[in-house]
Amino acid sequence: MTIAARPYHHGNLREALLLAGEQALEAGGAQNLSLRELAREVGVSHAAPRRHFSDKQALLDALAFSGWERLGAALTAAIAAAGEGFDAQMLGLARAYVAFATGHPALIALMFATKHAEDVSPELTAAGERALAPALTTVADGQAAGAVVAGDPERVAIVAFAALQGLVALTNNGMLDGTPLTETLDEVVERLVLGLRPR
Repeated sequence: MTIAARPYHHGNLREALLLAGEQALEAGGAQNLSLRELAREVGVSHAAPRRHFSDKQALLDALAFSGWERLGAALTAAIAAAGEGFDAQMLGLARAYVAFATGHPALIALMFATKHAEDVSPELTAAGERALAPALTTVADGQAAGAVVAGDPERVAIVAFAALQGLVALTNNGMLDGTPLTETLDEVVERLVLGLRPR
């Protein structure tokens, strides 16, 4: 019996497709991801994935949604583990974000591309906002404690995010020239925190 002719038999197909889909995304990019190929990989008929994902874009949206949920959980846990104080929380948040974004480069690119697409679903938009909310809360709490310059917390957070995203881009493109990422990250956060101090 060929793989394509196999009946649907996978007990946890949605999760298996998401796992295989993320691996395929990281290996070859979204453009090379195929529902038919994923079906073959997880051992079900080529039509079986459509029980959960109507098309490739639906799978990509689900991957992005899952990514936002995982990132949000990682940021929340990192801030909680950092303890009190803006400096410590910012360092914890930065380490968690950079670890996620450099560990899943294709996924993070998909997450932002999907979040900013014209036809993005409200659910995906909300997932992205929930994931990044801990960063905004950290900035707002830092402002309330007098550790961060006054202003719109979202605008201040964008400055911090731009620095971290720049470091992620350098890392993911192999442009750090052998400098350890952890060393560079800690220095970036140290300078960022100093730059955000009230004048």
